[in-house]
Amino acid sequence: MHGASPEDRAALLADVLEQKAVVQLVRKQKPNGTWGDNILGVDPVRGKLLDDAGTVSRYRRLIELGVPTSERAFRLTDRLFYRLLSKDDAPELMFEFRKAGKASPELANWVRGAMREAATTALAQAGQLEDPRVRGAAHRIASNVSQFLRSELADKPLIRRGSRTVLHPEAYPPTVFSVAMAALMPNLQRERAGFVERLTAFLARPAAKREYVVVVGKKAVKPVFQLLGDPIQADSAGHPKDLPLALHWIEVLVRLGALHTSETAQRVLARLLKECDPQGVWAPKSLRSLPRSPSKLADFAFPLEFDGKTPERRQADVTFRLGLIAKLAGWQLEFV
Repeated sequence: MHGASPEDRAALLADVLEQKAVVQLVRKQKPNGTWGDNILGVDPVRGKLLDDAGTVSRYRRLIELGVPTSERAFRLTDRLFYRLLSKDDAPELMFEFRKAGKASPELANWVRGAMREAATTALAQAGQLEDPRVRGAAHRIASNVSQFLRSELADKPLIRRGSRTVLHPEAYPPTVFSVAMAALMPNLQRERAGFVERLTAFLARPAAKREYVVVVGKKAVKPVFQLLGDPIQADSAGHPKDLPLALHWIEVLVRLGALHTSETAQRVLARLLKECDPQGVWAPKSLRSLPRSPSKLADFAFPLEFDGKTPERRQADVTFRLGLIAKLAGWQLEFV
């Protein structure tokens, strides 16, 4: 919108707010600032991500759709997120984990930590980078992850307990939230360059293939957001199993200045760029439907264009993400 007249800005803002996806999202928001009284988007019983759920995901999706963060929908949720950052232990702030947390204080404490990570990431994406509460929370999270990365547990985070493989109880690995948080906070990257270097080196490793659980108190929790290596899975030709997640992760790595650390990310990106036509439009063969995310970890950002009835609309999201990645990487784009 740089250089646009006030009238053009107003017209563009109106177009954004009138998008069907935006209208539906705002309509579903509750007065307490949540979507569905759910923060992380997780089914607390099955330990799986739900479709189109989670206040953090919905909040971040509004940002991705271009809604100004000054809008009322953000202000409602900001108040809630800052309560989470303040370590307010009110029972109602457990939301989807209220019942489970009541039965297990250890689980309640663990869940509150996960919610603080997620809320910090969302607020950072909303541009509230220099708020002392966000900076303080971000540095505490970075310190916890950094301590893990410096320890011997970073090399062997999993142990056997009976017949199960579990995460070591003292391990504090990075999560999709803590990594995205660091990627969204350039000042934190500069202030903690050593941490970022250790983090990206850890994430360049092949992910653990063994299934494991996180034991919290007497409860075993399925890991949804934890990362024990590179989250991108792709074949030798660069075809990812989860294209939306791969695109999101490539963007995160570029923001961290660490694309070079991941061979898988480079291979996937090279494949996607090869599939672009001379105008820079992603145009793979036989694209019959919108790419979906099996993990659902990138659903907040993909797809932004839900109408996949035409090839052009099915191509739009990946084309946009590739353009954004190129801009963040500082590439000079040339079209023929």
